[in-house]
Amino acid sequence: MKRVFKISESAAQSKLLSNLHWHPSKPKPLNPVLYTLPRSSLFRFYGDSGGAPTKQPQLPNKLPGNIIGLFIDKLSKVELQPNSQKDLSWKVIQLRDELAKSGDSSEEVIRVLEEKDDWLLESCEDNGYVRPTSNRAFSELLKNLTDSPHLAMEVFNWKRKKAKQGYPMTVEEYVSGINIAGRIRNVDLAFELFVEADRNQLKRTATYNALMTAYMYNGFADKCQLVFRDLKREPNFSPSIVTYNILISVFGRLMLIDHMEATFEEVQRLNLAPNMNTYNNLIAAYVTAFMWDSMERTFHLMKAGPVKPNIKTHLLMLRGYAHWGKLDRMEETYQMVKHHIDGKETPLIGAMIYTYSRSSVKDRTEKIEELLRLIPENEYRPWLTVLLIKFHAQENNLESMEKFINEAFERKTAVLTMRLMRCIIRIYFRNNAVDQLENFVKRAEYAGWRICRSLYHCKMVMYGLQNRLDDMENVLNEMDNFNLNCTKRTFWILYKAYKMSGNRHKVEKVMGLMCKRGYVIHLHAYLS
Repeated sequence: MKRVFKISESAAQSKLLSNLHWHPSKPKPLNPVLYTLPRSSLFRFYGDSGGAPTKQPQLPNKLPGNIIGLFIDKLSKVELQPNSQKDLSWKVIQLRDELAKSGDSSEEVIRVLEEKDDWLLESCEDNGYVRPTSNRAFSELLKNLTDSPHLAMEVFNWKRKKAKQGYPMTVEEYVSGINIAGRIRNVDLAFELFVEADRNQLKRTATYNALMTAYMYNGFADKCQLVFRDLKREPNFSPSIVTYNILISVFGRLMLIDHMEATFEEVQRLNLAPNMNTYNNLIAAYVTAFMWDSMERTFHLMKAGPVKPNIKTHLLMLRGYAHWGKLDRMEETYQMVKHHIDGKETPLIGAMIYTYSRSSVKDRTEKIEELLRLIPENEYRPWLTVLLIKFHAQENNLESMEKFINEAFERKTAVLTMRLMRCIIRIYFRNNAVDQLENFVKRAEYAGWRICRSLYHCKMVMYGLQNRLDDMENVLNEMDNFNLNCTKRTFWILYKAYKMSGNRHKVEKVMGLMCKRGYVIHLHAYLS
């Protein structure tokens, strides 16, 4: 397909960002992806601080008299820094826990913050002069509230109000606020904070990146690209590798592989050094698009370069090999990251189980059971239960199949496919387990599973083979309850069962009913 997207700036002027934002289009739903990325990868501050430059102190006109004492004093301050950082982190964690107890009460959150503002905002002041640098304590607090975005937004808004009291906002704080707004799915607020940062002359590459991330997270791919174009028009700063990583992720999620590869080519043309997220986003996109050769080529390119694969890379490759069906490479990769997966990455374990279920290796049952033991009991996956029902049915393992059938009934998981229901029927027939089949059918009827005529035909055949004619005839009433009419096969099952039992009268009655419905009966069948 000819590439129609071009990253570089077009000659025509695009509309202003604000004009487009206030006429939002409905976000395009992103295609479901086969990989799950950690939440922090979408909302991480990548180092584009873009903070306002601080004035360097002037050099003294002459050296101090006690120069040795000066160095001793400097060394003592350096030694104290780790302890002070540790104390600050501990105070921030305590404050986070106290804020978490406040629940949804905004008044309580503000009260707690006001009690701690003496040290929470002290890094903004130095000898009475407000410094426009990063506030370590407050920034640390926002990072610790990652799992509680609504609470983090309450804290952020409190700091915004403090700006009017002489505690100015910083670039890093605006970046955090835009990211938080994106996580609570409030893109209007994210844009408002972006405009406010611009009004305060704090717009940097990092604030653009944060707004792009917010749009990406909420499915506004078009607006994300518009922000990118506006960033390229900025005269004082330009897109960073983080910017291109976001764009690669957007195209990868939409499976616009040509656009994604064009973006990566521009990264190379601009001599920007790809980092870990660049390669991981590329590999994740190829896994989503089932482009296995491109996935492996990117992985080998990464291994040959200065940026080596990390644990996330290996997890993506493991998922890719699992869906590709490459058992040897999947098992090799699993051994490398086994300590990180066991009991933690349930979707990946499920993908490996799916691969083994489709394979023909002899010990696949044992390997599946070994992987199942790694899944925590509280992490139930309906699709995995259905997969295991089908697997054990194909393996003719009645006991194990019924174990997962019972689990599905208990968890209110319904099977709605005709193919799987027939697969279940066959194993009951092979094992001549008509009473167990009877119990299964009753529970399936009650639980809303897919009901088909084959269920009742199988019961009739098995009752007929055991000469339980009364039970066989009762099945006809059960079929009538579900508006399942008798077909030619139904009458043939009755005919065979009555003939095997020597009941000549009922054989003739069944043949009469067949003739009445217009079914053709061959003479040799009657004479036999």
